[in-house]
Amino acid sequence: MTPPDRIPPRKHGLAHLFAAARYSASGLRRLSRESAFRHEVLAFVALLAAYLALGAGAAVILGFVILFCLLVAVEALNTAIEALVDRVSPEWSEAARDAKDLGSLAVMCLLVAHGALLAWVLLQAFVGT
Repeated sequence: MTPPDRIPPRKHGLAHLFAAARYSASGLRRLSRESAFRHEVLAFVALLAAYLALGAGAAVILGFVILFCLLVAVEALNTAIEALVDRVSPEWSEAARDAKDLGSLAVMCLLVAHGALLAWVLLQAFVGT
């Protein structure tokens, strides 16, 4: 437990906003150390280029960007779960495995949603309406 003299003072107002932005940037730096996240960013760039080349409309691009933001959020939560599980339960346990597997499932669900969007855009581009 953190001693009381080491707990940072609470921030309020604009200082809180800047502190929250720093915490988020720190989380992004931590997430960038995950190879899965780096692969997802590369896929985002490649798919965005593909969607633009296929002539996807603004609604599709917006949906794609929103799905990517959700993917980043879920990947961050999955990474947080894994870090906490490894810290709290370094030995193997069924509960730890379940927590990690459920976080992985959440990420996979968003990857499937991305796949469904891509399939729909490809159908529209090559089969038409």
